[in-house]
Amino acid sequence: MTETSGSGRRALVTGATGYIGSRLVPTLLDEGWTVRVLTRDADKLQDRRWVGRAEVVEGDATSKTDLADALADVDVAYYLLHSMDSEGGFVERDREMARTFGLAAFEADVDRIVYLSGLHPDTDGPLSDHLASRVEVGDLLMASGVPTAVLQAAIILGSGSASFEMLRHLTARLPVMVTPKWLMNRIQPIAVRDVLHYLVACAELPADVNRTFDIGGPEVLTYKDMIARFARIAGMFPRTVLTVPVLTPKLASRWVGLVTPVPTGLAQPLVESLLHEVVCHEHDIDDLVGGPPGGALGFDQAVEDAVAGDGADPRPEPGTVDPARVTAADPSWAGGGQSGS
Repeated sequence: MTETSGSGRRALVTGATGYIGSRLVPTLLDEGWTVRVLTRDADKLQDRRWVGRAEVVEGDATSKTDLADALADVDVAYYLLHSMDSEGGFVERDREMARTFGLAAFEADVDRIVYLSGLHPDTDGPLSDHLASRVEVGDLLMASGVPTAVLQAAIILGSGSASFEMLRHLTARLPVMVTPKWLMNRIQPIAVRDVLHYLVACAELPADVNRTFDIGGPEVLTYKDMIARFARIAGMFPRTVLTVPVLTPKLASRWVGLVTPVPTGLAQPLVESLLHEVVCHEHDIDDLVGGPPGGALGFDQAVEDAVAGDGADPRPEPGTVDPARVTAADPSWAGGGQSGS
């Protein structure tokens, strides 16, 4: 990734009101890209500082007509759409949306699709419904006829990231917690700064590259490890984590929804993802586009960067501060100082 990597090329970003999308748009603009954003409600973007620098198209990603307009003359399309809810029907909804988007991108002669998916075990065993759906969406996009890079990440470390906020609030609010034994599964988290690096850099992949890539930070940890280290970094007393063999994902997600401000509908897919060990099986992306400048951030530094902006009032605009910090685009339950002791 270089300062002139965009060179006037045009990118479409979907999901620009979300955690990654809100940070990707200003990053692309600063890299010299011409950016178009597709959103169902343009009013949700009117306060973004970058809105005057990007073209905002109001439309629905399930509409072939709206997609044709949004994808016209686009070089790279970022697909950051997925259903983060526990209601029935999300699998078929995401499947049809991916099919429609892939076909529209092919018909618009888009050079590349870039999709951010979830890291998962490299086995034939069953995955959670949400994670399996992410994998299916990636497969559908890669089968669209448009060269697609599917980036597969585990927990993304940064204020505003739902998985990071769940870790933050569980650690802050529960000095002693009883948790499922699968919190001892191994996880390879990645800093949001490094996710953005790979998203932008993937736009420059050779045209014949159509595959998945695992992306992760330099450390493999258990969730219990991350709780302990988060507490130390945030200046809290050590936390006690007791594991028990029974606590279903559904019950655990309701528990998370009760003791943290993370909505239960978001907590369930996050909790379900912890059923699996999510560790990178390859690092091929670094050979093709290079790793993050200075190397991938470790867990401690990523957390320090994230909590450094806690309690900011008013919250800064995306693109004006380190992407790890909470911004005005993030939900009200994100960020904030911890009152741990």
